[in-house]
Amino acid sequence: MSDEPAENISGGQAGGGRASAFDPGDGTSRVETFVDRLGERYWQKTYGGQDAFECLVRTVLSQNTSDKASQPAHDDLLDRYATDTGDLARALAAAEQDELADTISSAGLYNQKSETLIRLANRVVDEYGGASAFDEFVKSESPKRVRDTLLDMKGVGPKTADCVLLFAGGRDGVFPVDTHVHRIARRMGFAPPDADHEDVRQVMEAEVPESKCGFGHTAMIQFGREFCTARKPACLEGPEACPMSDICDQVGVFVHDGDVVDPSET
Repeated sequence: MSDEPAENISGGQAGGGRASAFDPGDGTSRVETFVDRLGERYWQKTYGGQDAFECLVRTVLSQNTSDKASQPAHDDLLDRYATDTGDLARALAAAEQDELADTISSAGLYNQKSETLIRLANRVVDEYGGASAFDEFVKSESPKRVRDTLLDMKGVGPKTADCVLLFAGGRDGVFPVDTHVHRIARRMGFAPPDADHEDVRQVMEAEVPESKCGFGHTAMIQFGREFCTARKPACLEGPEACPMSDICDQVGVFVHDGDVVDPSET
């Protein structure tokens, strides 16, 4: 089993959570079988423990870019702002946008993201008084109330809300859906070819036991990077090249001619 990389939305070993072991399913659910295999290959963890506002910041920075690009922006932001007041939300609420944009430039879309972060910081300060009270809200209130509140914040979508619930709140049964999860679930035939991100989330959360959703999400992303890539999935090299070939429908992958399309185009 490999170590979770730091260039990851969870923050890797330093991002909270702990290694855990989970019993495999009985084989009746193809989706759970897939997640069990991911756990054997990569890692099995329970998540939680991140500061909720910092987790929100990290997830916003990761939007529309890779973790390798967003991680330096996250680190630079903390270096510049986390020590000013002891409260990251208050520090960002008072930040100059051009200065913040320059600090997070490696994450891309830095003007838009700096506006979003300052707006979110002001809302957290106005409604909760700062990062600590917001963290308590995320970790103690019902998942539905937390999710609804986060989705009401401009710039926060379902994936961002679910990442905060998972990595900060430590909530079981939350399976965030990013581009990798969306692609793989439809390509493997777990979800319909035209399923949107919310459709995929509902499928994964229904089929995967609550305790396995967290590592299922992060390990599925790793699988998407190493094997089930968007344009050149490993199965193009033959069934032996992919450890999941026996449970995959290969929707949108035409092995004989080497063509790969989005499942919705089939």
